[in-house]
Amino acid sequence: MSNAPLMPMATAVWLVENTSLTFRQIAEFCKLHEVEIQGIADGDVAKGIVGYNPIIAGQLTREEIRLSSEDPDRELILNVNEIEIESDEKKFKKYIPLSKRQDKPDSALWLIKQHSNLKDSQIAKLVGITKNSATAIRNKSYWNFNNLNAKDPVAMGLFTQKDLVNALEKAERRIKREKKEKEKEK
Repeated sequence: MSNAPLMPMATAVWLVENTSLTFRQIAEFCKLHEVEIQGIADGDVAKGIVGYNPIIAGQLTREEIRLSSEDPDRELILNVNEIEIESDEKKFKKYIPLSKRQDKPDSALWLIKQHSNLKDSQIAKLVGITKNSATAIRNKSYWNFNNLNAKDPVAMGLFTQKDLVNALEKAERRIKREKKEKEKEK
């Protein structure tokens, strides 16, 4: 026994209105009772439900409907699309409470002092501030610069040590690449 289609009642409405399938075939396909399908056809059941086209949804093919329409004893077969969803550590923006949001500029200052080879865009991405804010903190022109206290963002939980290591490795690769380009120019 296969799975039911998405939105079985709406699918049944569409099949009743648009095909010559038997009530039994539609009931078996939609995992509904045959009396419900009769009620849909009579207009007693599913009033106001808009039909859902299973062909557009990829749950049935026109060929499948044609074959079943020609043979009343043939069951409709649900077309199941197996979609594999990769889960390679998708990055989701983590909610940062208001109390910690004010620590973001402090964390950016810490990164600038401790890891000056990081670009402003990398700092902005890690900490979750704008690149302009990171640049202003580096240039000491940030509006609240005098009140900033450098704080370790990993210890505060703004991002992981792994994120920091990855950013530092990327910065090292960029610096090596820039040195090679300068040597080629000479």
